[in-house]
Amino acid sequence: MADQQRRRNLAEFLRSRRERLSPREAGILAGPRRRTPGLRREEVAQLSGVSVTWYTWLEQARDITVSGQVLTSLARALMLNSVERRHLFALAGVPLPERPPGRGPGPALQRLVDALEPHPAYLLDANWDLVGWNRAEAGLIGDPGELEPAERNLLWLVFMDPAMRALLADWDGQARDLVAQFRADSRQRSGDPRFEQLTGGLREASEEFRAWWEAHDIAEFGSSRRTFSHPRLGALTFDYVKLAALDAPGIKLFACMPADAATTEKLPALQRCAAGGESPDAEAADAGTAGEVTVSPV
Repeated sequence: MADQQRRRNLAEFLRSRRERLSPREAGILAGPRRRTPGLRREEVAQLSGVSVTWYTWLEQARDITVSGQVLTSLARALMLNSVERRHLFALAGVPLPERPPGRGPGPALQRLVDALEPHPAYLLDANWDLVGWNRAEAGLIGDPGELEPAERNLLWLVFMDPAMRALLADWDGQARDLVAQFRADSRQRSGDPRFEQLTGGLREASEEFRAWWEAHDIAEFGSSRRTFSHPRLGALTFDYVKLAALDAPGIKLFACMPADAATTEKLPALQRCAAGGESPDAEAADAGTAGEVTVSPV
């Protein structure tokens, strides 16, 4: 019954989008005696590259198979906007294809990351390249701006940066989980030059990455915590919040929220670490009190 209702909703949506689109908007010459409001079914079928019979069945809520490729063609023919396109795929019960990443996060997203101070926050693109961060994040993991662009990547840092490896108390478990999350997050990245460069370089440079990548394990982002050892501030505990930027395809925002009072008290010192100044806890940390930092996995 639910599938039948979904097909009816899909049929009604397609019909409404077809009837609102004029022949002129679709680039079709219309005769003077045209009575049909909007486009005809055969015109939508022609614009979409499908048969008239198949499209008619779709508007009749028949039980037929619909692919993502055909839905993309229909969305283009009916000139759907991004919201309507997502609605079309949802009604059809077909996963929305991943859109190619944009050129960058844009200044508004970076301002949002900066506004989260004193909480660490950063932006990742579809290949997990660090494309934005604030001072607190730089104080936590080191300043990504000092790295070469090709090395400014979360996975690359975890596997190739000795300082980052030292931060993670349970490096094996956390790093392996990150590989599984990255594989799940990059289902449609195969063939992307940056994706191939990154995974190829890591397979060649890291035996651990190569073994875990070839295991084909899959994991989704969760709210569990990750443990670090900060060299200057000692124990810090964070829960990460992951947000997607709908207007910047492929960009994810990660914000670190303190999980205890001790971490909250050290946030100002974390910012000063990024600026290169001495924190109030530096002497204690140097004396052997360095502890653990906990954040949820990305």
